[in-house]
Amino acid sequence: MVNLVAKRYVKALMLDRDTKSIESIYNELNTMASAFASEKFILIIDSTDVSMDSKVELILSFVKNTSDTIKNFIKVLAENKRLNIIPDIVEGLKDELSALNNKYDGVIYTNKRLLKKDVQNLNKQFAKKFNIQLELTQDVCDYDGIKVDIAGLGIEVGFSKERLRSQMIEHILKAV
Repeated sequence: MVNLVAKRYVKALMLDRDTKSIESIYNELNTMASAFASEKFILIIDSTDVSMDSKVELILSFVKNTSDTIKNFIKVLAENKRLNIIPDIVEGLKDELSALNNKYDGVIYTNKRLLKKDVQNLNKQFAKKFNIQLELTQDVCDYDGIKVDIAGLGIEVGFSKERLRSQMIEHILKAV
């Protein structure tokens, strides 16, 4: 979930901009946010020994030909000591772009790999049901059943064998 401070920055970035410029901002920030996957990078950003100007230069170095909007935005984040919320801002922008384009990503959680046609069928049915463009990917994990999660819409639909089993036992006990 995107934190409240990041939401304000997302709102400011989207103000009076068209979809194309928002996508451009998203792409630049997304490239910068990928650096936050490194623990060493986070240590540098959180360090009090490294100057803010050096931190800004480091972050801006990830994108060639950074736009003035992003340069100024990163400087504002640095002044407010909020460089660490860049990944949250990117997530918020992604959600907003999904809503603008009516295009969402989802994940199917199962313990076995589904056939490609089954994934396509689920994709088609959910897209039709919610009147959206949808791209589902598969995550093979230890979930005993099947669950479809469309985070941008806040939708999670699942079927668990364990839950079915417990509901059947409960129903039988009530009947007796």
